[in-house]
Amino acid sequence: MSSPVRLMIAAVGAAVLALSACSSSGGAGSASGGKHSGDVDVLSAGSLVTVVQKALAPGLKSTSGYTVENFSAGSKDLAADIKGKVKQGDVFISASPATNATLEGSANGSWVSWYATFATSQLVLGYNPHSTFAAALKSKPWYDVITEPGLRIGLTPPASDPKGALAVQALGDTAKAKGLPALTAIGTKAANQFPETSLAAEVSAGQLDVGFFYQAEANAANIPTVPLTGVDLKATYTVTVLKHAPHEAAAEAFVTYLLSSAGTAALKKYGFDLVTPVTRSGTGVPASLTSVVH
Repeated sequence: MSSPVRLMIAAVGAAVLALSACSSSGGAGSASGGKHSGDVDVLSAGSLVTVVQKALAPGLKSTSGYTVENFSAGSKDLAADIKGKVKQGDVFISASPATNATLEGSANGSWVSWYATFATSQLVLGYNPHSTFAAALKSKPWYDVITEPGLRIGLTPPASDPKGALAVQALGDTAKAKGLPALTAIGTKAANQFPETSLAAEVSAGQLDVGFFYQAEANAANIPTVPLTGVDLKATYTVTVLKHAPHEAAAEAFVTYLLSSAGTAALKKYGFDLVTPVTRSGTGVPASLTSVVH
């Protein structure tokens, strides 16, 4: 056998072995029997941390193979980190549609061109059941109880979190309606402001008597609540795939799972109110998501 022929056979054999190795090893994002490997980086509002980590992440892993890497914080803080390129993510889930506007358009980096609104959750007052004020909260108006001497109250920073802004609005509106100026001072006092990721722990541990929460996150933390009578304010949750998502296929798989029957069942289990049908704002929805984002 001539030398050129031997060289050609060797080259073909090496190519076959290389293809076989690639097929069996399966790199990040590769599919095997409908399953994939690799991560999807989710930046989610702090009130979603439990449902993402305990329900959506394992659900996505079992159905598609993708692993969720979730980072939760106040929606406004997350948007600022995305815009400032402090954090890079694939999926952004906000608790306020208005937050998306800060990432839209060329002046804001065009990080968001569309988003889907999929759920809401009512703003409520959560309390520690062992608090000395627990009984009063069950029998008296919430706005009278939270001004009692000695009560320790918490809300998230209104400048960085939509929930904190809603709490300040609830306090201000009720102060005007009931003639209770002391309520306004509660919302502006810096000592009453806590990070969204730690507020539930502060109430559960008894460091605070009460705190402002969304109903769904209070449910997840087993914190009892009373309604904010006279006030009707809520979180409105949106989801989008960010521009230049490093793991675009995984991001689209996450959104598909979130809006699927399994994902919405998880949301309902934790007490979120579903928006049906899911509504879309903006343009540029990926083709793979047009069946779930209307």
